[in-house]
Amino acid sequence: MKREILHLEDVQLLVDTFYTKVRQDGLLGPIFENVIQDQWSKHLNKMYTFWQTVLLGEHTYSGHPFMPHIDLPIEKRHFERWLELFYQTLDENFEGEKADEAKWRASKMAEMFLYKLTYFRNSGSTHLI
Repeated sequence: MKREILHLEDVQLLVDTFYTKVRQDGLLGPIFENVIQDQWSKHLNKMYTFWQTVLLGEHTYSGHPFMPHIDLPIEKRHFERWLELFYQTLDENFEGEKADEAKWRASKMAEMFLYKLTYFRNSGSTHLI
């Protein structure tokens, strides 16, 4: 049965289900495993607070979400796959306004991350402007 994203427990279900898919994915899994290694609990907790802040308006996240991605070997196809798995997770488990908002926000975030990565790689810049 699908549910709405209303509480932290819903965010945790979203994040846990999504990252289970990511870890099993042939394209994304190796990249995440290489970076996160045995720190999955820490990463998941950070993702809980990120999406709790974004979707529920409860300001529990602090940090800079783009910077950890700057040196990763990722390109457009990785963002497309990430979005595909994220949307799939939402469609299988959730419904309602917050599920739609999560899709919109994820697509905008992926678009901006790809834009920034492309800029950094093409300009040779090492600093955010």
